[in-house]
Amino acid sequence: MSLNSTPRAERYHIAFFGNRNAGKSSLLNAVANQDLAVVSPVLGTTTDPVYKSMEILPIGPCVLIDTPGFDDEGTLGEMRIKKTRDVLGKADAAVLVIDGITGRSEKDDELISIFQERKIPYIVVYNKEDEVSERKDGLFYVSAKNKSHIDELRIKISELKAEKDERHLVSDLIPPHSLVVLVIPIDSSAPKGRLILPQQQVIRDILDSGSSVIASRDVELERTLEEMKREPDLVITDSQVFAPVSKIVPQSIPLTSFSILMARYKGFLEEAVKGVSRIKDLKDGDDILIAEGCTHHRQCEDIGSVKIPSWLRKFTGKDFNFNFSSGSGFPDDLSKYGLIIHCGACMLNNREVLSRMERAIKQQIPFTNYGIAISYMNGILKRSLEIFPDLAGIL
Repeated sequence: MSLNSTPRAERYHIAFFGNRNAGKSSLLNAVANQDLAVVSPVLGTTTDPVYKSMEILPIGPCVLIDTPGFDDEGTLGEMRIKKTRDVLGKADAAVLVIDGITGRSEKDDELISIFQERKIPYIVVYNKEDEVSERKDGLFYVSAKNKSHIDELRIKISELKAEKDERHLVSDLIPPHSLVVLVIPIDSSAPKGRLILPQQQVIRDILDSGSSVIASRDVELERTLEEMKREPDLVITDSQVFAPVSKIVPQSIPLTSFSILMARYKGFLEEAVKGVSRIKDLKDGDDILIAEGCTHHRQCEDIGSVKIPSWLRKFTGKDFNFNFSSGSGFPDDLSKYGLIIHCGACMLNNREVLSRMERAIKQQIPFTNYGIAISYMNGILKRSLEIFPDLAGIL
């Protein structure tokens, strides 16, 4: 993947909701100016959410999401509605498509209530303008069929976007013209021929700020530091080698991990720090959920399914029941878990990972992440968080 391309997790997620045959798929196709979603007069044509990453002016890089009808019926219909509800957890903006002929329904009102409760910016659109005999004042009518008012709809969607995103992964934490060392292990689980997304994003953020980067494998790190003419301003490591790296990097040099930086970037670092202390309270037989935002083939030394469970057993001297989720498969009911340990969530947009965190908080389940948990178990949590002065009060 090019450093200049926009990952799906960084794109503005726009989801189209509504009842069956309101014209969601047709309207999405009109906004995209492409035939992305299957269109049919048959009720329930859209059976699964459809995602399309693209760039639309004036919206910019975005993901358009078509959803099954919220008024679907029967056993299969309930399953489809659940998939639509899942999309609500990742939508940055919602377009509620109402059939302009039949008008607003109770299901439409229910969706609006959900948008408001979850603070999802939304717009209500009345489709099939070409077939409406009498328009009501104050309503926004469009026609997916005739493409009328589609440009206005694109503008209205773009206006739902928040102010310019000023989040940074690391550049706001280092002085101008800094020198940063990245520790990147190359093992059987490393993707051949490329860097993983957090490593790419950190490099780009540092370079964009006018600072410099030196990358090293963990096995060469000691030699790399010895040969440098000056101490780096920061060392960022892959979490799985936190322990050996912390012994190599002098205490005078700030140290953190890609996973911890990503947790801050996604907005759940503080909660992850609060949740990690619950590791010491875990009991034999507790259920622990290890959650990842991406899907990948698990290697024999996989960090989530192998290394973290092993470290937890060794640290606590106890045995646990581990459950694993990946991609969009995060469970709704979290009540059985004593702890949730999430990855850095580089493949999830902010809305989705915060939705997961809020679900855990609501069910009173501690929620932390890979980097925080690993640094805690290695006794270096305080050191790994020193570059975040705002967290001093909760350590």
